[in-house]
Amino acid sequence: MSSDAFTLLIVDDEPNIRSGLARGLAAEADVVETAENADDALAKFAQTNYQLVIADVRLNSGMTGIELLKKIRFSRPQTAVIMITAHGTVEMAVEAMHAGAFDFILKPLDLNLIRQQVRKAREYHQLRVENQRLRSQLASAGEISNIIGGCAAMQGVFQHIRQVAATEATVMIRGESGTGKELVAHALHDLSDRSDGPFVAVNLGAMPETLLESELFGHEKGAFSGAARQKPGCFEQAAGGTLFLDEVTEMSAKSQVDLLRVLESKQFTRVGGEQVLQTDARVVSATNRSVQDMIADGTFREDLFYRLNVIPIEVPPLRERREDIPLLVEHFLEHFCKRHGRPSKRLAPEAMQTLVAAHWPGNVRQLRNVMERIVVTHTGNVIHSGELPAELSRKEGAHRALPRSLAEAVEVCERETIHLALEACESHREKTAKALGVSVRTLHYKMGRYGLH
Repeated sequence: MSSDAFTLLIVDDEPNIRSGLARGLAAEADVVETAENADDALAKFAQTNYQLVIADVRLNSGMTGIELLKKIRFSRPQTAVIMITAHGTVEMAVEAMHAGAFDFILKPLDLNLIRQQVRKAREYHQLRVENQRLRSQLASAGEISNIIGGCAAMQGVFQHIRQVAATEATVMIRGESGTGKELVAHALHDLSDRSDGPFVAVNLGAMPETLLESELFGHEKGAFSGAARQKPGCFEQAAGGTLFLDEVTEMSAKSQVDLLRVLESKQFTRVGGEQVLQTDARVVSATNRSVQDMIADGTFREDLFYRLNVIPIEVPPLRERREDIPLLVEHFLEHFCKRHGRPSKRLAPEAMQTLVAAHWPGNVRQLRNVMERIVVTHTGNVIHSGELPAELSRKEGAHRALPRSLAEAVEVCERETIHLALEACESHREKTAKALGVSVRTLHYKMGRYGLH
């Protein structure tokens, strides 16, 4: 069976429920199979890679549906599981969602609601398949260092890196803050003949001018107050390797002259010294500013720009490579779950839509930080759009995607309304229920459904 196929297993001890769901969901999946208890389900699960399981919480024989859910999530965490029950409680719903359930639905079943959730699970499966396809494409194309990108713009960056890595030409990497310019510099080093040599990075924007000369060229003992010993500078430390000058446009006029002289002569002297030293470090620089504008207003030397910009590489902002966001999200979630010792997590389809639509002024760095925050602070396995940082869905900071259906729009609105009501009532359940015009039981169920603990 194709890896793209969407297969569904229905587990319920009531024959009418099994057959009714199988008929009603036949058009939503490529394969629909049924099992009458957990043991039967696990036996079939061992033979078939189901993408979705719909299981009753209470099964007459063997383990419960919640126990089955935990076994499925442990053995195949990518499988989505929807729990159904006629005897639901808030505690049961919370336990199921914490165990990784995709959704928790009460009987009598609303077939339209079931179909809607199955379609969401299928969207999630298709997204995962697409991510795997992109990973395969990247691997076959020779994925570069730790840079992830399947879009045409990033493939162009990869091509530039491969073309110039083995040369000695100076490279200027341009792009907004947070786009991954240092990763590109690392890739140039890793793919060059200098890969066995050192990679030395210095942030010129964070360096006071009084210390910059010493940082770049080193100093002799006693050259200035506090110089208790001789210290090699970055040009010496990078001998045989690569020197990465980040925020190169932040240098003062004097420092620009000093750097230009070294680039032209390949020679320098330490601060307080007389010996002329040679450098063979390859220079790669980066900036997030418009160098042409700085040249025009006289704040950056045109001759230094031409020395640094022999090979230009432009890194696109994240908002211009939105098709890479799902791939980056999956990578960061996997990375931070391992790093912080947390169980695997995934985003609900509407949450992924929010991330893809966001403006991302901080680019990949901002996305990385958001994913780490979610991994550390979110207790469940499924992350919904309402649990993402609020700034991602603000109109001024994001381009909202339209909901895929009216039902989805209602869900998003309902969750946000309950969240705001809880805040206004200081999390007092009875007051919140009264303000919303619903029973406390309904409020508890909705809170469990939307992860509003």
